[in-house]
Amino acid sequence: METPPRPILDVATDAGFDPANLQTYGPYVAKLPLPARDYPGEPAPLICVTAVTPTPLGEGKTTTSIGLAQGLARIGRRPVLTLRQPSLGPTFGIKGGASGAGASQVVPTELLNLHLTGDFHAVTSAHNMLAAMVDNHLHHGNALGIDERTITWPRVLDVNDRALRHIVIGLGSKVDGVTRQASFDITAASEVMTVLAMAHDLEDLRRRLGRIVVGYTFEGTAVTAEDLKAAGAMAVLLRDALRPNLMQTSEGVPVLIHTGPFGNIATGNSSVVSDRMAAGLGGEMIITESGFGADLGAERLVNLKSRAGLSPTMAVMVVTVRALKSLSGRYRVVAGRPLPPELLEENVDDVAAGISNLEHHLGTLKRWGLPAVVAINAFPGDHAAEHEFIAERCAELGIPCAVSTHVADGGAGAEELARLVVQCLEENPRTELRRNYELEESLEDKIRGVARGVYGASDVDIAPAAAKELKRFTDLGYGKLPVVVAKTHLSITHEKGLDPSGEWRLPIREARLAAGAGYVYVLAGAMSTMPGLPSHPNAENIDLEGEEIVGLF
Repeated sequence: METPPRPILDVATDAGFDPANLQTYGPYVAKLPLPARDYPGEPAPLICVTAVTPTPLGEGKTTTSIGLAQGLARIGRRPVLTLRQPSLGPTFGIKGGASGAGASQVVPTELLNLHLTGDFHAVTSAHNMLAAMVDNHLHHGNALGIDERTITWPRVLDVNDRALRHIVIGLGSKVDGVTRQASFDITAASEVMTVLAMAHDLEDLRRRLGRIVVGYTFEGTAVTAEDLKAAGAMAVLLRDALRPNLMQTSEGVPVLIHTGPFGNIATGNSSVVSDRMAAGLGGEMIITESGFGADLGAERLVNLKSRAGLSPTMAVMVVTVRALKSLSGRYRVVAGRPLPPELLEENVDDVAAGISNLEHHLGTLKRWGLPAVVAINAFPGDHAAEHEFIAERCAELGIPCAVSTHVADGGAGAEELARLVVQCLEENPRTELRRNYELEESLEDKIRGVARGVYGASDVDIAPAAAKELKRFTDLGYGKLPVVVAKTHLSITHEKGLDPSGEWRLPIREARLAAGAGYVYVLAGAMSTMPGLPSHPNAENIDLEGEEIVGLF
């Protein structure tokens, strides 16, 4: 029989929060107060849970993070877990819910995956408030002289809807606004989401919102949310959304759920405020999950988020047998469809053919100076010989490795992994983080540093239009910002199936500015910021049976 969650006020009290300062949302969720000060004394070590290149179905970083936290608690440690909130787009699209699995979940799972406390809706509203004020400004005479051809601010919606990628607005009569081309992104791709994730406090949030650039004047100067007098209203809409949400794992370990920037087109990590909050709880370690493979979420943590918050002390690299077999190139894995039956049969040669991907990501962690532990997320259909092969290769590389059965067994199945993590922290109490570039370098050289140091490219090919934008950003004073490379999560390169060990160059086709979030991002390959639904989305399976939600996972 499933154990019901503990009352959230009991979880909060045990974690060190004053229940009087919490805003509860029913018996199992609470909004936390913003931290009054920065890290008290020496902050707890930050453990980054990352992974090999995932299959379209994902390889279990979230559930491994949860299982690890539960395993650490079982061996007498006091971990705090910080995770992103799931987006409704993937929940109703291909992936389904993102609350973990089996005996290692955030509970109640339905609350986590469906709206939670409304933070995503607050981001959507704040983002679209600015979009409305841009078009309202054009309609009422355009006093700022905005060149409407340069407007870069889309609208957003937390739904996968390919029909909204390119639209025309303002159709109708003159009073219906200025007719122009526009677009929609998914809410998790909004710069406002990343602003929320990177802000330290309300003052910092307000400043960052004001710096958002929506387009340019005919003279070429940047037009900001502050210029449009929109930033104050946006901050009001986001005031409560800046407060992290407290939940718990299946075994009652506290979890801070906050923000949800995508890992391939944004920062892919939980918020700076969550880390600050976790650091003040007196826990022995903070566990955070970085989206997709180490080339995406972990790279953002190292080169971007850590410049504004805590730096990682070590990493846990999640790997699965099915991922390595898929990465061998011998199987076709399609999101939403069953795995090929042959992939589930015992075949160490297939694992060997894909293990170079694990080695590549471990090499990246080593270049960053991050000690690592490998966690084999075990599936019921795995074979012992395949696990043994992965462990032996890790031993050859000098990397500790543990098979974790946390999905089936909860924290008990992650105790070996937890002990390896504790041992790694004891042997490496401090980490000298080595980033891929310095902020004083040019934007082009920063992109090159990531392409060479993380993806293994020989160089970059920047399209003329992208090069023109990078120069514009530099001329306007944004040249010292960090960079984000938006690319596919299904390959270390920009293209699924391209071997990163060969000679190849990274193509950059577009450059965009996220001045409020604090970075410049470039698009490599065919990237979209508004996903589409598959032919049979998960939404078809979700329904109500009485008051019970079914089909979410």
